[in-house]
Amino acid sequence: MKSLKKTRRIQIILVAAVALAFSTALIGYAMRDGINFFRSPSEVLAAPPPPHEVFRIGGLVEAGSIIRGQSDTVIFRVTDGPASVEVRYRGILPDLFTENEGMVGTGRFIDGVFQASEILAKHDETYMPREVMEALKDMDEWRGPDPQS
Repeated sequence: MKSLKKTRRIQIILVAAVALAFSTALIGYAMRDGINFFRSPSEVLAAPPPPHEVFRIGGLVEAGSIIRGQSDTVIFRVTDGPASVEVRYRGILPDLFTENEGMVGTGRFIDGVFQASEILAKHDETYMPREVMEALKDMDEWRGPDPQS
């Protein structure tokens, strides 16, 4: 009788351990493409990612670089001071998207051009994505106050 209880406990512990390992592996697999790290234009140009990798790029929209064509494609340059990257985006830009303002784009770097699938812009006159602000501070290009928490 003791042997049967002991065997049953061991079986339950093994099933629980296998279930935990399986769920951990499943969560890790699901998150592998869901995490997008922010990169500055300098980082992108220094170590270009492969064309299939989706990532986030951020910085300031370079003054005089916005080109709006006949279609819904917009071309502009994003800069962190020392470097700038051409960005192409097909769609409607956020209302607050302007030159010399912070932006973050999600997309792929193909043949030296960032093909954006999503563009985020500041949401009021004092907002800038934290990653953009920190990258600009690292490059000594930050010209604004620290955001309040």
